[in-house]
Amino acid sequence: MTINLEILSSSFIYDQKQIIDLKTKELVPKMVTRRRLTRSAKIAVYLASQVSFTNGRIIYGSSFGEIPATAHILKSIKDKEGISPTHFQNSVYNTAASYLSMLYNNKQEITTISSGDHTAQNILKSGAIKALDGDTLLLIGTETLDIENIEQVNSCIDFLECGVALKVKVTHQKANIQCDLKQNTQNFPNSLIDMLNIAKSCKQDKINIVGIQI
Repeated sequence: MTINLEILSSSFIYDQKQIIDLKTKELVPKMVTRRRLTRSAKIAVYLASQVSFTNGRIIYGSSFGEIPATAHILKSIKDKEGISPTHFQNSVYNTAASYLSMLYNNKQEITTISSGDHTAQNILKSGAIKALDGDTLLLIGTETLDIENIEQVNSCIDFLECGVALKVKVTHQKANIQCDLKQNTQNFPNSLIDMLNIAKSCKQDKINIVGIQI
């Protein structure tokens, strides 16, 4: 079965180490709120602003989750120090999507997905099924891997911070986006490559429609 999604808007951003300009001060004026945000949350807020999404259902995904917060917790345990409550509360997989929803007082459903290299694929499949309800959804994925000594374990990812967002709705029109979803010639995180390839294939001057096989 194939469900066609119209890509109403798309955005992606990445950097080999750390994304510099996420416009966080502009998008999150309150300093107290801004200081609590994880790197993934800042990327999610930025991407949502780029696709003009503030309210509605969100499907968020990450293969590795909140690695920086988790790394801090593990270091505290190793050094026999107290664990930071902030790092503890920020260590769950739905942290980024939750901060995004709280920022805009969005009380709609959040679905969080983590399935390794298949994360983006499953975000798309879940999004296609949920889009059958007729509303507009935000599909978003992030990876933030810039932690101390990451070079000792990373040998295959060139972009340590990466995020992609698709604002979608179901359509009966024929798909017109043709792309090899699995192609990853630039060593992005495999967990996001399906969504990245769709976002990169979208054209600003046309209606972009992709078929998702369920």
